[in-house]
Amino acid sequence: MNKLSKANEYVAKNHIAKEELPVFHVTPPCGWMNDPNGFSAFQGKAHLFYQFHPYSDAWGPMHWGHCETEDFMKWTELPVALAPDQSYDAAGCFSGSGIETEQGHLLVYTGVIEKEENGEKICRQNQCIALGDGKTYVKTEGNPVVTGEMLPQTFSREHFRDPKIGKQEDGYYMVVGNKTEDGVPQVVMFSSEDLKEWKYVSVLASDEEGKYGSMWECPDFFLLDGEYVLITSPQDISAGPELHNGNNSVYYLGKYEKKTHKFHYEQVYSLDDGLDFYAPQTMQTPDGRRIMIGWMKSWDSDVRPAGQKWNGMMTLPRELRMEQGRLMQCPVREIEKYYKNSVSYERENIQGIRKLENISGRVLDMTVEITDGDYREFTVDFAQDAQHKVSFSYYKNKKMFEIDRTYSGMVRDVLSNRKVRVKSSDAKMKMRFILDKYSAEIFINDGAQVFSTTFYTPMNADGIQFVCDGSAVVNIHKHDIEVK
Repeated sequence: MNKLSKANEYVAKNHIAKEELPVFHVTPPCGWMNDPNGFSAFQGKAHLFYQFHPYSDAWGPMHWGHCETEDFMKWTELPVALAPDQSYDAAGCFSGSGIETEQGHLLVYTGVIEKEENGEKICRQNQCIALGDGKTYVKTEGNPVVTGEMLPQTFSREHFRDPKIGKQEDGYYMVVGNKTEDGVPQVVMFSSEDLKEWKYVSVLASDEEGKYGSMWECPDFFLLDGEYVLITSPQDISAGPELHNGNNSVYYLGKYEKKTHKFHYEQVYSLDDGLDFYAPQTMQTPDGRRIMIGWMKSWDSDVRPAGQKWNGMMTLPRELRMEQGRLMQCPVREIEKYYKNSVSYERENIQGIRKLENISGRVLDMTVEITDGDYREFTVDFAQDAQHKVSFSYYKNKKMFEIDRTYSGMVRDVLSNRKVRVKSSDAKMKMRFILDKYSAEIFINDGAQVFSTTFYTPMNADGIQFVCDGSAVVNIHKHDIEVK
């Protein structure tokens, strides 16, 4: 039995019951999931692939899991698309992207090779192509189509991964993460007219000053509302005013020189200020929206309860737009199709600890808007019972937010809270909570800032309470979400 068939057979035999999984966030059917891959439109549907190790709940030889959707909320699981079964990808089919072509749905991914030379383990990463019909995919002859040997001599052959493909007026372009032998992280660009023959074009962007980590993974480069945006996920960042320690996901804004294929970035911003967000990827929908999805997890923490047989989930897809020089993110509008049991409170006065009738649950969309008041701290506790809670706090005078999952039932020393400055100057404060069993995504002031976190509080902890050290006037709109 070949490796692809073996993986699909294993998934079929070890599939986790739907009731154990989140309702509308993409999760693996079993085993391990990390980076989103191949996020693209094909034949009228959005396809999402992902780094997948079906055989355990830990990272292992990388396959590509696969699902599709018509509305970004209700996902259909499809067979495993890629397995590490060729000489050029035997150590793993790492991250990549997808694009609709006249020949079919084309996937480009990083094939990893490991070998020994003179007693030393050598790793090489190259870019490979597979072509499919939306269900099954065949790796093409001539792989790998882009190799490290095509790079300048001082560029890494070992850290050369995560291709993102796109089409421009004069052909196809591929941006890939890389670093120099001196440790400078960079994004390199290749071009092709026919998707078969590729040539090296340029260093699209780099970090000569060493401000933004050691390696830029998962690059994405696109035009949004008239501005060019570069996204990467830098590794090994030391915290600063905008970024946190460890693995970050950031976006760069600046000027793109088409003739030289150079992107001169002027601003660098965090994409998500929560505890779990990495390796995002975007796609453009047929109706023109730019949609982003990310891996809702951190490499450096694993907060799952013992015995859980799946590991990792994706964020809710988000619509992107530019507004006053900043990237704004909002939940996909299709979420509104799945509302039920809507409840509203207008100009409710919150003092001390308050619970409100019919405001509870673990699968919902709730907006809390503070319109007036005299207070310093306002907190929303959710996934709450006598012992457990996850808290999101707004410190008005300090102009800070804090996300805190200390009391979510964890039994390991992992990152539990993060404080971040407020990044919007609106007089009112609007906080939109998207909950789905084991996760929260909190959108501030219509998407100016986002906090994503996972937690595994017992499901019967479904209380929501509001805590204010003074008096706050709030509007609350809550909708349960039901996806059948």
